[in-house]
Amino acid sequence: MDNYQEKLKELLVTTAKQNASDLHIAVGRRPSLRVDGVLVSLQKEAITTPDIAEGLTMAMLTPEQKARFQKDKQVDFAYSLEDKARFRVNVYMQRGFHSAALRLIPARIRNIEELRLPPILHDLAKLSQGFVLIVGPAGHGKSTTLAAILDEVNHTRTEHIITIEDPIEYLFTQDRSIVSQREVGSDTEDFNSGLRTILRQDPDVIMIGEMRDPASIAISMTASETGHLVFSTLHTNSASQTIDRIIDSFSPEQQGQITSQLAATLVAVVSLRLVPRLGGGRVPVYEIMLVNAAIRNLIRERKVYQTDLVVETSLQEGMISLNRCFARLVKDKEISLETAELYSLNPGELRILLEKI
Repeated sequence: MDNYQEKLKELLVTTAKQNASDLHIAVGRRPSLRVDGVLVSLQKEAITTPDIAEGLTMAMLTPEQKARFQKDKQVDFAYSLEDKARFRVNVYMQRGFHSAALRLIPARIRNIEELRLPPILHDLAKLSQGFVLIVGPAGHGKSTTLAAILDEVNHTRTEHIITIEDPIEYLFTQDRSIVSQREVGSDTEDFNSGLRTILRQDPDVIMIGEMRDPASIAISMTASETGHLVFSTLHTNSASQTIDRIIDSFSPEQQGQITSQLAATLVAVVSLRLVPRLGGGRVPVYEIMLVNAAIRNLIRERKVYQTDLVVETSLQEGMISLNRCFARLVKDKEISLETAELYSLNPGELRILLEKI
């Protein structure tokens, strides 16, 4: 076991030193890093055998986690390397072999400017109540953005911030606010049981790591209605798709009530992408929807498809569409046109926008 602990430590140090976002351990290939969105094999490492894969993955697990892994064939947890680096880990079985995906969590929480996100996000940290969603594909900066906004609340306001995460990712150092971070599995049995009791813990700001089912969405909206500021994430591609996904996750007889609640509580949807920058690295691309009277009416009337037009025509309010953000980056020569078209949800509209600016 000691040999596997040493090899694991070596791989994690390499991941941090090479500024990789992820480390993958899989039988039949060398350990691989994801650097700037691209998977790269570590050529100095040996091909991973079944014994090595099992040894490396088991070296990370506590006895309780091993028991969960034996039962479920997968387990999520956070792993710390001697207080130098933290990783969000998923150990899983594939074709009967042990495998692992480890996401590096930066030790320091970067602020909105450092992340190159728009200044309008500072306004989200000043809200007293409402429902804010950070959405986008996996690995495109949702957790990092959420941490930046919450840490701004922590440093500027005297609030009680409660998070429910699976697992805890960024560790907050309490400043002006009290920050209570609860991890599914160790601090609460599951998301829903943690959410059901959260209002008894006198929160001001609530962060739910991920909307997993209709129950967590409903509890979040109820908390927003009762005077709390609630943040969460969803794996959706745009603001309008997010609204549709939330409503459609409920049964037809519930959708009327949910639509009304969503129209009343939703204050912002931030959709994120990290795309390759010319010259290396990645740059954030974002859509910002701030829910105004027009968007509230469209949600109530179930004309969500029309919200895209409101976003596109509300630049002066701080909103921006993904395509307009792509167009700006192409014009500023930060990303290539090919990259913008590859990641755009509507390349035709993007080309028209580029001709206008």
